[in-house]
Amino acid sequence: MARPGYSGPSGSAADNYRVGRRIRVPEVRVIGADGSQIGILPTYEALRLAEEQNLDLVEVSPRAVPPVCRIMDFGKFKYQESKKEKASRRHQSTVVVKEIKLRPKTDTHDLEFKLKHIHRFLGEGNKCKLVIVFRGREIVHPETGQAMLEQVVKACADVSVVEQKPVMEGRRMVMVIGPKTGVIRSASSTAGNPSSAARPGSETGKTAEGALQQRPATSVPTKP
Repeated sequence: MARPGYSGPSGSAADNYRVGRRIRVPEVRVIGADGSQIGILPTYEALRLAEEQNLDLVEVSPRAVPPVCRIMDFGKFKYQESKKEKASRRHQSTVVVKEIKLRPKTDTHDLEFKLKHIHRFLGEGNKCKLVIVFRGREIVHPETGQAMLEQVVKACADVSVVEQKPVMEGRRMVMVIGPKTGVIRSASSTAGNPSSAARPGSETGKTAEGALQQRPATSVPTKP
């Protein structure tokens, strides 16, 4: 039975191929269904050869001289290409920036709670935007906010890297950290592994608590 060319739903890369009688050039180089080199044939002859096998003639290299066509089951080929595209999309991750607000004097319990969330966000492959909010006269002591950010970085050093150093944005000090290569894991495995999060009495908690005692006076650039 003759197959003038597969016509199916559009939307995939396979739709960019010319198939069957859509191939308008006078002659083509033909590759058989088994991968063998058949050679250069008039297009009508190549179409007849494909139709005799109940397959399609598909132009796979239109810029070659003459264009290269392959005899194949285009419906099956299109299905396989669609599966590859879906698999590729599944492996593409969307990076989300999670904002974590802190105060220059965030207490230890609140800090440990937020560190647990930071670890989870980083483990999911997201970035964290750490924001120190200054109130009243706290703004005249930006070094306290700098110290808070430094202790967060220290507590998350095993899973994070600094992507944007602290900068002042009005009455806020902002820093961005991202996940280290190799620490990204699924949200489900993170949720099922509470030992990876900061807990009171844990090493992360001790690090954060110890860092509260350190308030180095460090200059912070102001964002223009």
